[in-house]
Amino acid sequence: MTKLPDHALIVDDDSEIRNLLQNYLEKNNFRVTTIDNGKGLWKIIDEKKVDIVILDLMLSGEDGLEICRNLRARHNIPIIIISALGEETDRIIGLEMGADDYLPKPFNPRELLVRIKVILRRSRTLPGHDETESKTKLLFANWTLDLTSTHLISPQKIVIPLSAGEFRLLRVFLDHPKRVLTRDQLLELSQGREALAFDRSIDVLVGRLRRHLGENAKQPEIIQTARGIGYKLAAEVNSI
Repeated sequence: MTKLPDHALIVDDDSEIRNLLQNYLEKNNFRVTTIDNGKGLWKIIDEKKVDIVILDLMLSGEDGLEICRNLRARHNIPIIIISALGEETDRIIGLEMGADDYLPKPFNPRELLVRIKVILRRSRTLPGHDETESKTKLLFANWTLDLTSTHLISPQKIVIPLSAGEFRLLRVFLDHPKRVLTRDQLLELSQGREALAFDRSIDVLVGRLRRHLGENAKQPEIIQTARGIGYKLAAEVNSI
């Protein structure tokens, strides 16, 4: 059976940008759906297989960050934010809301294509992407990381969806328990040498993981800070 091209969903209220990106991505063997607001997003995702979402933050009358956060809470689909807000603070907020990458406007469509390919390639090398893979779980501090679904499961059995970046980073910590890892090591191990990251991206992801784990930001017990160096998972890890 022939594999369908990857499906990109573009959410942007600028028709020129939508058309430009659609034409460029279709020429590069992508299926593309475009919408000008977040209201139609859920119907498309529920009815069609979407491989990646390109989301503008500054939608007319809508909060792009809120859309990003809600999308991340419900799905593991990779998200790239595109926005005219290019300050580092805006980028960090975008990551905190669950985006996998952030591209400030204006940008070259070729750069967006490169980022899309990198993110899709990484997401497909995650354990659990292959549905034939035997089910495996990692247990730590009464929490469970399901490597098949890439979900985090709380001690109360609440399922917490993780972004691709959150999953990769948590997996690195669980593969190296009780060992201090520098930010550079965490970046290389979780995102690889091709990482399209910027300063503080690891700190942002650690902050997101701590919130998922219900950690006290000032005195975290599971993912601890090694001041001036990096971070350490301070828990035993077992697999089943």
